[in-house]
Amino acid sequence: MSDEVSKADFCLRFRTWMLDRAGSTFDDGSSIADYADDTAPTYWDDESMRSEGPEACVEADMSYWGE
Repeated sequence: MSDEVSKADFCLRFRTWMLDRAGSTFDDGSSIADYADDTAPTYWDDESMRSEGPEACVEADMSYWGE
């Protein structure tokens, strides 16, 4: 049995972690859930990022916010 997380599970965990950390909207009122849904697959597609796990990917992505 593989320990690798499915794409659907990765994306769900990414979205959940991001919403838990950042809330539901950006300062401009746009949806963080929509952003997470668009962004999570890009991390999944990069094997080196995927191997870090969705939570670490969220932290990496959010580290650039506000710059």
